[in-house]
Amino acid sequence: MLAALTGLGLSAAAGLNAYVPFLIVALFARYTDLVRLPADFAWIESWWAIGGAGLLLILEVTVDKVAVVDHLNDAVGTFVRPMTGGLIFAATSAAESIDNSAWMAEHPWVGVIAGIIVAGLVHSGKASARPMVNTATLGTGTPVVSAAEDVAAISLSLVAVMAPLFVLVALLVLLWVAWWAWRRYRRMRDRREDLAVPARDERLVTRRVL
Repeated sequence: MLAALTGLGLSAAAGLNAYVPFLIVALFARYTDLVRLPADFAWIESWWAIGGAGLLLILEVTVDKVAVVDHLNDAVGTFVRPMTGGLIFAATSAAESIDNSAWMAEHPWVGVIAGIIVAGLVHSGKASARPMVNTATLGTGTPVVSAAEDVAAISLSLVAVMAPLFVLVALLVLLWVAWWAWRRYRRMRDRREDLAVPARDERLVTRRVL
């Protein structure tokens, strides 16, 4: 159960940022006893994997905060984030130090599929919301939302590894924030449309008078 919760939280975090949960798992596996990766996934904690993921994280964190460019980043993430989610779910759910999940260790494909689905769903929500944010704020809200997503990915990854029982609570909070942001965007859009209608009618009346 704990392994599934850990994999769930890390996969959801991968849907926001592919490299944050990867690095957190890699660093915990290398420097602590909280995560002990099985032999098939031991390469995750290697220096070359950590260094490469670190460079990719810097690149993603940078480009994701620029309006329009972030859409290209999300397009690339359509493939990278679900794959990373599947990898991390499989690796952590098979790790014996989490809850001795022998069944998951013998059936890693279950974790891969679950991770791909979870990360894919979160990524879809993120990619769908970004155009609305960019349009509503004329691009000024992009770095703010991106930074919030980074914080959420880090927090969710740490909770998944250190306190997996709270993963469901963290996911519920994330869903509530997404719902609140959607409602706020809808209100802003409706208010803008209401203000646009009188202005358009006024222009039509002016043209008729002239």
